[in-house]
Amino acid sequence: MQRSTTFTTSRRGFLRGSLAAGAAALPLAGTASAAPADAAMPDSIRALQPVAARVVPIGNDERAARIARAQQLMAAHGIDVVFIGAGSSLTYFTGMHWWNSERLTGVLVPRKGEPVYVTPEFERGRTLEQIKFGNDVRGWQEDEDPYALVAGVVREMGHATGTVGMEETVPFFRAKGIGDALPQARVVDAWPVTAGCRRVKSTAELALMRLANQNTLAVYEAVWKALKPGMTEQDISALIAMAYARTGLKGSADVNIGKYTASPHGSDKPQHLTEGTPIIFDGGCRADGYTSDITRTVVLGQPTDEMRRVFDIVLQAQTAALKSARPGVEMGAVDAAARKVIADAGYGPDYRYFSHRLGHGIGLDMHEWDYLVRGNRHLLEPGMTFSDEPGIYIPERFGVRLEDILYVTDDGAALMTPQSPSIDAPFA
Repeated sequence: MQRSTTFTTSRRGFLRGSLAAGAAALPLAGTASAAPADAAMPDSIRALQPVAARVVPIGNDERAARIARAQQLMAAHGIDVVFIGAGSSLTYFTGMHWWNSERLTGVLVPRKGEPVYVTPEFERGRTLEQIKFGNDVRGWQEDEDPYALVAGVVREMGHATGTVGMEETVPFFRAKGIGDALPQARVVDAWPVTAGCRRVKSTAELALMRLANQNTLAVYEAVWKALKPGMTEQDISALIAMAYARTGLKGSADVNIGKYTASPHGSDKPQHLTEGTPIIFDGGCRADGYTSDITRTVVLGQPTDEMRRVFDIVLQAQTAALKSARPGVEMGAVDAAARKVIADAGYGPDYRYFSHRLGHGIGLDMHEWDYLVRGNRHLLEPGMTFSDEPGIYIPERFGVRLEDILYVTDDGAALMTPQSPSIDAPFA
């Protein structure tokens, strides 16, 4: 079986390094400060409505239930205590937002009992401000060994010779430091616990993701209506920033134009918009930390017949993947459903023109468990969320990708946003 894990490196600019960041306000390209002056605001962007007031944050009861679920999984997998360092899992379980630096901050979750927080002593006040439940904070001074402090807490919990799980994105140097300080303990990967909790979304999580995705789609449509010949990718990114500022949710998108749409993640080379050229928007925003991720392929003016044909094939592939997804289906089979449509239409075999997997898991991180990719035999479960993003990329000419977020229901799957109906009218 293929084991999935979150990514800590950047994929497309904003939100791609969210595990490593873990801060309350993540660094985002395209914030309000980057937007052009209000006087230059296009009417379509001015018409956007604020949505930030509709964000319903995750409550303390849900976070406490997550800890309880983690403890159940710890018992099932023979793990006595789990260390969770700075990053999105710390946010998920405790509500804390913390930058992952050389100074150790994190939480120790025992199989039974209350969590214990470990942080630099000078950060005690800020730690207490962020804690949603529990009040056991252990501080270490700058000249002290934080790993010795962690080891002491684990001994207090009675697990000095037990099994200590490391949340899978904890840096190696930190996991080694804790392991060295607990020489009689067995240090293991806590992936079955963290992924076991995070990969299935609650009703509240799905609502936040749906709001973020719907907001991204509204931003894209407003920007599409404001496109003009001669714009650069930076000009378009600035319009996207302006649009997000109107809605009150921070976000951005990568923009690629013309032949650069033939690369799935585009190019840094200068690009200019002309009549009849395709444009790909790809990015998202956050609602209480939960991300959207939508891609739309549009054209300024009239697309060619070939662009229309390729668009329609990609749309059929996205639909085939959606129809194939339901509880109990292997994740690789969803990729296969989309890939078959593209290959049967003459854009195969395998990865020749559809050069990447169909999709990735998404939640607090833009890329997280699991992956819709060939060979992944993990089974879909209700509440799982993925990108459904097939594409066809014709080198040096153009590419088409469509991406919406798929969530698994009790008896099938659905998308959080309407599909793009056509390249001539890309927004429903």
